[in-house]
Amino acid sequence: MSSSSTFPLQLPVGSQTPFLTLTRPSPIIWQIELHNGVDNRLVRALINDAFKPALQIVEREWRKERAEGKAKKDKNAGAAALIIVGRLDQEKFFSNGFDFPDIKDDTSWFPASFDPLLLDLLTFPIPTVAAINGHCFAGAAIITLACDYRVMTDGAKRNAWLCMNEVDFGAAWAVSFAALVRAKVSGLVARKFALEGHRFTPPEARDAGLVDEIVPGGTQGVLKRAQEIAQENAPKAREGVWGVIKVELYRPLIELVRLGMPTISVVGYESAAKVRLAKL
Repeated sequence: MSSSSTFPLQLPVGSQTPFLTLTRPSPIIWQIELHNGVDNRLVRALINDAFKPALQIVEREWRKERAEGKAKKDKNAGAAALIIVGRLDQEKFFSNGFDFPDIKDDTSWFPASFDPLLLDLLTFPIPTVAAINGHCFAGAAIITLACDYRVMTDGAKRNAWLCMNEVDFGAAWAVSFAALVRAKVSGLVARKFALEGHRFTPPEARDAGLVDEIVPGGTQGVLKRAQEIAQENAPKAREGVWGVIKVELYRPLIELVRLGMPTISVVGYESAAKVRLAKL
């Protein structure tokens, strides 16, 4: 199996402080390790200059190698999967989400940065596995929901929570957040997840269907199980329809996000309420 990239590959290329490392732990598995500081904040540079380029590299190599294998009548050509994990040298954070003060007034954040990443993940042509090796908050939880499989630490070695806590610090939900949660989370769980900002422990997250499995062993245990899930499901990418089926499965969500509808702001919501109530 050929490869046009040399691994490990750190992105952005040439940066003194790269945000992620792309590796290939097996011939059919790619792995993205996020490592932006202590808590892996999802900043613009990480998303635009590292995360999205990493996905493009994986897809380009997979398509090239699948075509080469098919030409050689290799029956296993196209088997592949991708793992996304928090930094491997710790067991506290998968990611703490957005740097909210930095993006709260940025009207281009969702349409130009985050939503395109979300759509790339949601429609990715090979199975994706989120290896949640610590706390997973807000935008990071949304990223894991966009993946096909989620495996989380059991929290036995140290606390780990999965949480959408915007309600507690006054951040309105983006259209993409709500659309993805509607598509992947059941009603009663969605209420607890979105409106109550509940901090789901790993067992609670598993029982609520927010993650598929929880495993002991900290980061290494999570990564080992994620690699097993990736290996088991990689053959499903061989026929090239994994991503095509996902496009149809999530079509209403995809089309809604692509419309680029603006998020309803707290200020706008309150202003509309004042006008409405004044007419009563």
